[in-house]
Amino acid sequence: MRILCVIPARIGSSRLPHKPLQTISEQPLIRLVTQRVLDFEVADRVVVATDDERVADAVRDLGAATVVGTERYASGTERTAAVAGMPRFADAEIVVNVQGDEPFIPAEAVSGAIGAVESGAEVGTAGAPVDARGLADRNMVKVFVGPDGRALAFSRGPRPAPDVGEAVVLHHVGVYAYRPEALRRWVSSEPVPAEIEEELEQLRPLSRGESIVVHELDEAAPSGIDTQEDLERARSLTSVFH
Repeated sequence: MRILCVIPARIGSSRLPHKPLQTISEQPLIRLVTQRVLDFEVADRVVVATDDERVADAVRDLGAATVVGTERYASGTERTAAVAGMPRFADAEIVVNVQGDEPFIPAEAVSGAIGAVESGAEVGTAGAPVDARGLADRNMVKVFVGPDGRALAFSRGPRPAPDVGEAVVLHHVGVYAYRPEALRRWVSSEPVPAEIEEELEQLRPLSRGESIVVHELDEAAPSGIDTQEDLERARSLTSVFH
């Protein structure tokens, strides 16, 4: 199946200004994420989608395509959908969205999300084991997974409302794989109150009855870069990028 991977990277993050260009081991964050995805060799095409030429300039020599647009998008999913809708990428049978702030994302998370769609899911994602500290951390998104591997809820808190019973609780890893029609349905539907309250766009398709299959990782996965604290922690792990 033809796989398109989009890495959305918005310059104007409110929590961490100019996030894609913040450096770790003297390399821009977006460059580290892009190189990591290219090294996985799971996609036929990798595209960095951004609203700033400086972000595109940071990755052009790596071999990824770039799309720079001035349109305002409410989410990385909307930016991913805009790229997938372009005629030059319209032949993709699976669209993957790897968030541009995930320099440590495991290869298995990406391949697992893709594998879920290849096996028939409309949307695939990934989750990793989470400890008590992660459960209490509202910057870490949790996914609550039913016995059939489908997401029952997503939340920043230790439990969602309403209660989901005996679901497995995992750290939600920042990757999605979609069938193109499922991606179009996602972005064409209206936001729902829970999505706005939690600031979690994945609650939108879930509230409409769409299924999201979660590939469960065996080992914990580092969180993405959302805050200055996250950035400093990542900078302490410089050996990862040598």
